[in-house]
Amino acid sequence: MDAFGVMIGLVLLFGIAAFALAVIGTVKAAKAVATKIGRHEANARRAVENATLKAKTFTKVGPPGQIAAVRLGLRTSLDGTRQVLESGLPQDGQLGEALALLGRLDAHAAELDGELRMLEREPDTARIAAKLPELRERAERITHSAETMRWAAQDRMHRFADDELGRLSQECESEAGALRHWDTSEGPSSSSSSGSAAASAASAAASSASSGSGSGAAPGGAARAGLTDGKGRPGAEELLGLADPLAKLAQRLRKPSAGPTAG
Repeated sequence: MDAFGVMIGLVLLFGIAAFALAVIGTVKAAKAVATKIGRHEANARRAVENATLKAKTFTKVGPPGQIAAVRLGLRTSLDGTRQVLESGLPQDGQLGEALALLGRLDAHAAELDGELRMLEREPDTARIAAKLPELRERAERITHSAETMRWAAQDRMHRFADDELGRLSQECESEAGALRHWDTSEGPSSSSSSGSAAASAASAAASSASSGSGSGAAPGGAARAGLTDGKGRPGAEELLGLADPLAKLAQRLRKPSAGPTAG
């Protein structure tokens, strides 16, 4: 009974752990989906607001049109800088610091956009005319800072791309030079010449062997062959040391006579 109870307890613990993990995973997935939906919603809302501001710059005249133009330029500059920095961040981690600065700059831009939105609803044209130059000057400072970071990031990415292309071009030229550098002694012609040299050496060895065998077939060789017993074993003359004198005697007997002797 105790073992059965322990098994039941373990099963219950595993079940509770699995249920807890399932709940945690579901919560995390829900948060991720909510974050993604919120991001898309914010982007859609911002796109609608930008389109509305762009329409106001063309349809309204006077201070309302000027305020819409300032707000649109501020948003466009910050959005363009953010896109450039985020696109280059995976290749260059140093752009993360620029993104942090852009976040602080975006906070000032959001505050300024709120003031411009309030100024849009201001009925007093005199107040609008008094406040708009100051707000426009602040917007220009924010825009200039964002554009400076965007241009610097673009120049940095282009510089890195040019350096990488230069290194790649040098490696390609080095590889091309290595492919064009070959040794003629290792080519097909060298193999044919070495083959002909081996053939000539073999023919020379064969001719020397044939000449040696021909000299062995001379009269001296015939006389020496006659000194054996026909089975490759030395005869009695060779054992007694008479082989060389008999060969010389045979050569003298085979020489032609100089002429008729006197007497």
